[in-house]
Formats: sequence, C-alpha cells, structure tokens
Amino acid sequence: MKPIRQLLFDMDDVLCAYHVDIRIAALAEITGKAADSIRASIWETDFLEQSDRGAYSAQAYLEEFGRRLDYPLSRAEWVAARKAAMPPFHDVLGLVGRVKKRLPVALLTNNDHLLGDTLDEVFPDLIPLFGDAIFVSARIGAAKPDAACFMHCCTALKVAATETFFTDDLVENVLGAKSAGLKAHHFDGYQGLVQALEAHGVRTD
Repeated sequence: MKPIRQLLFDMDDVLCAYHVDIRIAALAEITGKAADSIRASIWETDFLEQSDRGAYSAQAYLEEFGRRLDYPLSRAEWVAARKAAMPPFHDVLGLVGRVKKRLPVALLTNNDHLLGDTLDEVFPDLIPLFGDAIFVSARIGAAKPDAACFMHCCTALKVAATETFFTDDLVENVLGAKSAGLKAHHFDGYQGLVQALEAHGVRTD
C-alpha cells in the first residue's frame, strides 16, 4: 500500500457543524420572512446544487438568493447567517494543525462562489490552516461525489489519488472519493478520524 502523502478534508460537519435550521432562522430574522417559506424557496429546490457546480457567479448567486427570498439580501447579511450556522469543531481543527506538521493538508467543500469569496469571513480559522489549498466546488465546475472533483484536487496538489486521504461526513462523497482512487474515511467524529489516520500511518500526536 502506498504511503499517504496528502490529507484532504471536507468542511461542513467535519471541520465545523452546519446547522441549516439556525441559518434559516437567522435569514428569517433578517428578512422578516417565514422560515418555512425560506426553506421552500432555497433548500427545497435545486438552486444550491446548481450553485455548488458553479452555475452562478458570486454576485449572481447573491442576487438570485435574494430574489427567491423576495428580499434584497446584502453580502454582509448572507455572511452573518452562514457564519451563525457553522460553529467550529475545535478538536478537529487542532488535529489538522498537528498533522500538517508532517503532511500537507487541503480542503474540499461543495459550495458556491460566494462562500469561496467570503471564507475568510465565515470561517476565519481555515485560512491559517490551509492557505491556498482550499478547493470550492463552484470554482472547479464539478461537485462531490463526482470523481472529476477529486481528480481536479489531486492534479492541482500534484499528488496521486492513491496517496491521498480524504474524509467527509456524507457516505456518497466517501464512495465517490474511493471510486476516484483516494483512501476515504466516513467522518463520524474526532476519535474515529484519529483512528483512521493512524491506521493509514499518519501520526496524530
């Protein structure tokens, strides 16, 4: 078995929680709209999936988001609602900080262009950890679990898929990574991730 040379992490529900209900509640408070209406207009459509694949520029996404809410949502309001929904997992972030002393780390998230442009605002802990090695699906033009999404990252990082360890909270994304040749772990918490890394020869102390 080839040794691991690159670590690749999902963001939402791996490096931070992601509480959709909190985000919708924040948007309801900002806009004065009913939470059920917001959920139906945004989350019960394919708008977010299209956005994750790069269908909208950052500005077009924000405008469409506001149009669907029937409210002129500002960038700052969008950021505030997104940030409120994603408290960091400090134990996992600490783990990333330790393992990056031994191996390069990168981030791959299914998200829109606006999230990519505002990541330093919504999740400022990430930039010191990952630097430029942050991949947002909208910028790739393909989203997990598409194998093309994973291969883009490996090519950009100049590492073989078989030498890359990836973790994600969604089973379908883990399976997609495995189909692309990566060593993939279904994230189920800090301790499970530690055990998976150690099993692949990555020290976590």
